[in-house]
Amino acid sequence: MNLNEIAEYIVSDGKGILAADESNPTCGKRFDTINVENTEDNRRDYREMLFRSKGMKDNIGGVILFDETLRQNAIDGTPLRKIIEDQGALPGIKVDKGLTPLKEGSDEVVTQGLDGLHERCADYDALFNAKFTKWRAVIKIGDGIPTDECIEANAKALADYAWVAQTNNMVPIVEPEVLMDGDHTITECFDACARSFSALFNALQKREVDNSGLLLKPSMITPGSLCSQKATIQEVADLTIKCLKENVPSEVPGITFLSGGQSELEATAHLNAMNKEKDLPWKLSFSYGRALQQSALRAWGGLQENLFIAQDELSHRANMNKLAALGEWSEELEER
Repeated sequence: MNLNEIAEYIVSDGKGILAADESNPTCGKRFDTINVENTEDNRRDYREMLFRSKGMKDNIGGVILFDETLRQNAIDGTPLRKIIEDQGALPGIKVDKGLTPLKEGSDEVVTQGLDGLHERCADYDALFNAKFTKWRAVIKIGDGIPTDECIEANAKALADYAWVAQTNNMVPIVEPEVLMDGDHTITECFDACARSFSALFNALQKREVDNSGLLLKPSMITPGSLCSQKATIQEVADLTIKCLKENVPSEVPGITFLSGGQSELEATAHLNAMNKEKDLPWKLSFSYGRALQQSALRAWGGLQENLFIAQDELSHRANMNKLAALGEWSEELEER
């Protein structure tokens, strides 16, 4: 498959992405909530449980992995990436190296990891058959931020990364995440996202990145988590689509939203409302981590006897989000 075909496949027929690329420390925080020790074996067992779930098939088009997981084998010796492929999904890999302050004393951050990226991507392509990559930028809203300097620095890094990924035959997922943290209004979120998207696609154009061979992983337009002015599901959907239409080229095959701290039901409901609008130039789908995994994680609890219950939870959420990506979800379908 060429880059466009890979990108199109991941979001075809309502399919989306399971984001299972949590770093080991982040995975540890998740495990702390269920009193499970953060060991390599436990991380393997948890992710193997997710990847073997029946609901992966037909609902998940790609899985973003952490480096450790891409290299791991299941307890029976099967490479975890092979389990993913057998479910009809494509394995991908997170390639950034985390956040660093934009400058000394700044609350703003830029993503690092460009050093050695070409070599890492070449290995992921040749040794592990990874089909796509992900790089996360983080944009904070607050007093006087985001600054143009922060937005431009992250846009340039995303574009440089995307060029390297495409050079190595892998689809880049570009993720300019505008954080929900804070008391900012939905209007302030719209402004930050619009500036971030505009700068990103200008930078991608300068770097001669092929927009038809990438996926955008953006935030939805929501008020900050501490904002007193809440937004309706339809308001979030309408403003998100408006922002995308004004800033995202039509040749981008798919937009796979991050959940960004939303609850499982909120993330599904917002996606569904957006897909009620017809004649959109891109597929609108999902690239959820917690909003796909949270119920499964709680049901699993680190216990083998809970395996099938946890897999049912993951399967249900994957199916609900596929329906939302088709604009066919309703809250009544959540009843089981």
